[in-house]
Amino acid sequence: MSEDMSIFPRIALKPEVHDYLRNVFSNKEVLAAVGQGEAEKRFQRLLSCLSHPPAITCVRTSTHLAPLEEIQHRLEEELKQQQKCGSEDVSVTVLPHPHIPDVLLLPVMGPRPVVQLSAEVIVGAQCGSAVLRGAHVFAPGILATPKFMKKGDLVSVFSDLERKCTRGNKDFHGKIVFLGNGVSEMDRADIFCSDQPVKGVGIWMVEPLYQSPSFDGILPSLVFLQNLPSVVVGHVLGPRPGERILDMCAAPGGKTCHIASLMGGQGEVVALDKIKGKVERIRQNAKALLLDCIKAYCFNSIKAVCSDRGQDTEGPPYPPESFDRVLLDAPCSGLGQRPNMACTWSLKEICSYPPLQRKLFHTAVRLLRPGGVLVYSTCTVTLSENEEQVAWALDTFPCLSLEPQEPHIGAEGMPGAGLSPEKLRLLQRFSPELDWVQETGEDDSSTKLPESLPPLSQRANKDTIGFFIAKFLKR
Repeated sequence: MSEDMSIFPRIALKPEVHDYLRNVFSNKEVLAAVGQGEAEKRFQRLLSCLSHPPAITCVRTSTHLAPLEEIQHRLEEELKQQQKCGSEDVSVTVLPHPHIPDVLLLPVMGPRPVVQLSAEVIVGAQCGSAVLRGAHVFAPGILATPKFMKKGDLVSVFSDLERKCTRGNKDFHGKIVFLGNGVSEMDRADIFCSDQPVKGVGIWMVEPLYQSPSFDGILPSLVFLQNLPSVVVGHVLGPRPGERILDMCAAPGGKTCHIASLMGGQGEVVALDKIKGKVERIRQNAKALLLDCIKAYCFNSIKAVCSDRGQDTEGPPYPPESFDRVLLDAPCSGLGQRPNMACTWSLKEICSYPPLQRKLFHTAVRLLRPGGVLVYSTCTVTLSENEEQVAWALDTFPCLSLEPQEPHIGAEGMPGAGLSPEKLRLLQRFSPELDWVQETGEDDSSTKLPESLPPLSQRANKDTIGFFIAKFLKR
């Protein structure tokens, strides 16, 4: 049906983007610190890790509603019931994070030796990434199936690497990657020939390449799937009950809801996003997590400050110095997201983000009160969107100073932006480097886990998505 690929490909990038990233990870300051060999090794490891899911599933808990121990116990019971209903008997470990009081950790089992079948289903890249992290295949994500697929058929599921497969394709020959085996919950005609938008699970995964629990419908008000660095951001911001806090680019609302829960629902969290559908998602998440102190608005955050200091309306724009704390989780190139088996973006698209981030930064500083905290974060690994933005902000806004972060479980900032070692230590960069993984060969990107692994929390702190955090104080 198609051109098969290694189960463990490195992320596929356009040549110009590949070279750009290589230069980022081998800039003069990096080479002076670690040398050419180590810099290249880190870069190659990054490319390999980005195509794999993290080895740990991170769950943020609603400790404003129940103690962590109670949520942990209830989650364990729910997952046991899920195992009884599944086709495989796989025990799931649920452990608290030793340094983050509202996080539970679950190891991901994989990659596992799953035999590929002749019947192939192709799903979109976004759907494929979700499957690698424990989801079943929902019908809207299915692009191609065998010509005569019926409900109950056992099929192999593959992800379209280059986003070239058209919906309803019967004989796709593009580049794909194997995700595991599942059972069809629908006929092909149900998926592609219906007059109404198709909904529900299309393929129930029974032998996923990576074994991870599905959280669909499990304790919706008590647990929220969230990458560990995204949870760290909320704690670094340090919200306090009664404060007024702005989340400038808030969709889909995970960080917004975390901020509100850390405040115990006391105060006001303003969430802005310029896409109407995403704002509705924020409201849905807030409702599911029983948080009524969140006010979400469809608004472009660049325009969120008004010139009239006397004006303070219910919604945006707001007068200068209206907020005690501001989170700028900025739109970015997303080159730290995992799993990401292929990035089709051009270098021009990737380089378009720093100017936008700086416009948002100007607004954030104006809206922050003196003595307030601004946290800037991205889910990318580039220097221009991370450390270089910090250096620019410190030069542009004399009122800002870098502050220590708590918790600080990631690495320090990467050299290359001219920041002093002291300032780099105040930054927090999460780099997806599987330093406990044994590579099987120089030209083979496949990996295997050693017999003895570091503790779960140590792996969770290192094997994450790529992420960056900077914390500023406005003097």
